[in-house]
Amino acid sequence: MVRSKGGAVSFRERLEQAIAQNHSLLCIGLDPDVERFPAGIPRDPEGIVVFNRAIVEATADLVCAYKPNLAFYFQYGAAGIAALAATRQLVPPHIPVILDAKLGDIASTSAAYARAVFETLGFDALTVHPYLGSEALEPFLSTPDRGVFVLVRTSNPGASEIQDLPVGESGEPLYLWLAERARVWNQRSGNVGLVVGATYPVELASVRRRCPDLPILAPGVGAQGGDLERAVRAGLTAATAPLLVTVARSILYADASATFAESARAAARRVRDAIEQVRQEVAGQAGHR
Repeated sequence: MVRSKGGAVSFRERLEQAIAQNHSLLCIGLDPDVERFPAGIPRDPEGIVVFNRAIVEATADLVCAYKPNLAFYFQYGAAGIAALAATRQLVPPHIPVILDAKLGDIASTSAAYARAVFETLGFDALTVHPYLGSEALEPFLSTPDRGVFVLVRTSNPGASEIQDLPVGESGEPLYLWLAERARVWNQRSGNVGLVVGATYPVELASVRRRCPDLPILAPGVGAQGGDLERAVRAGLTAATAPLLVTVARSILYADASATFAESARAAARRVRDAIEQVRQEVAGQAGHR
């Protein structure tokens, strides 16, 4: 395992420890929609913390990571950022927390973003976009104890407009070219992962074949319609690195009653167990080859 200067545990190692401890590849997206909060929880930033605390306490033994999306907090200004910082502190220290912010800018700006996300707010990992090239990603890539998930093939319906464009002499799709570049960037600190939507299992399988050694964050199962079994098979077959299956709304809002946290736990357990079943099948098939 890659270790940072001074012997600190790398992000990859902490992620794998959480996976092993909870027998889970489930990453819950902490994307609070106050309009969907149960009665009795304030529909404001303070209510976000109350809601997230209940979700984390109910599911912390069922996940390998949490992933709050910056936009759901940033929309409330300073109070929302305070709720994001408080949410980060709610998660037990052995479970990685990935900030989904999709950042990337010129190097000096990215350096400021890196300090804000990793030092000020204390997140374990971040999603970034690679459109400005490796120079813009350098500040994020320089610390192996923090993870960097590069957008490669996203889960939204319009992703193909740009991400499937043919590039280079081979004419391979851009998302595969980016995946290959991410493998090169990973050689520095060993902290790079990929974002590949679970809504596109064929593309996910292509990326996994190209990058068996990089963690993949796969959003899109649940409300976005991604097929869990197909996505897990695509992301695990031939893999030597983890797959993080991200689910948000179908767990967070499994029930709008006063027992919402218990319902969220039940939903999370169902997803975690379904993923584990497929993971065992994939491992068994690999062992018989």
